[in-house]
Amino acid sequence: MSIVIEQAVEARLVAAVPRMLTIPATLHYDRRDPFAVRITFPAPATLEGVEVCWTFARELLSTGTESPVGEGDVKLRPYGYDRTVLEFHAREGIAVVHVRTGELRRFLARTVALVPMGKEHLHLDLDHGLAELMGGAC
Repeated sequence: MSIVIEQAVEARLVAAVPRMLTIPATLHYDRRDPFAVRITFPAPATLEGVEVCWTFARELLSTGTESPVGEGDVKLRPYGYDRTVLEFHAREGIAVVHVRTGELRRFLARTVALVPMGKEHLHLDLDHGLAELMGGAC
């Protein structure tokens, strides 16, 4: 069984113009980092012209499809019947995107099939992490 899940999603960038721009994004989950998910926006979709990747808690994504959540750089909230708003806060500004909630739920279901919620600790390689922290001295 694969230890990595990737899923393309359609994100709609909220901008000052009357209509939202559709941009591609990829959701990513790796069993070796079981508490985290990533969303990546390709270079052509960013102001800087480089790929941008945000990493945040899988639990944040799960909760954000149902109710407002987040206190730091990433905030999520449901929007209407079928969208979830993701806000990414950086020094350069704030990016706000809408993603279909169904796409997020399908991705989350795949991650839960790989690593059930509440069982993430069973997939942590603490010896490897400690060795990296100690600079390979272990």
